[in-house]
Amino acid sequence: MTEQNSVAAQEEQSSQFSLQRIYVKDLSFEAPKSPEIFREDWSPAVELDLNTRQRALEGDFFEVVLTLTVTVRTGEEVAFIAEVQQAGIFLIQGLDAPSQNHALGAFCPSILFPYARETLDSLVVRGSFPALMLAPVNFDALYAQELQRMQAGAEVQA
Repeated sequence: MTEQNSVAAQEEQSSQFSLQRIYVKDLSFEAPKSPEIFREDWSPAVELDLNTRQRALEGDFFEVVLTLTVTVRTGEEVAFIAEVQQAGIFLIQGLDAPSQNHALGAFCPSILFPYARETLDSLVVRGSFPALMLAPVNFDALYAQELQRMQAGAEVQA
């Protein structure tokens, strides 16, 4: 029994997750109808598009990029489009494939989201619009939905 505990403890010690760097990879803001849009009634409709991607770097390092694209309309007019690609470099060692995929697909984007949200808010305010104050996102739920979608797609192809 102690041997099993010892093996489990060694496996736990050999796995490692650490954040190496967080940075803005790309940033964009467009207000095509300014300054006229500032004179109209402000009744915004907010559309949020969220994407993540990851790629292996050297060794056990991975880059994860969270892209948030916000399109705000007032009526038929686009008030502004703001996009940020918030990225991070993560060291991930000793995890099995499913755990590593979960870390890259859910845990890392959860770490990046507050930075992306703050960057978007700052960008929008600099464009003279009210801050967005985006609600938190449950990346675990989104990751689980994506896994189900991929499994359903694989079953349809089979």
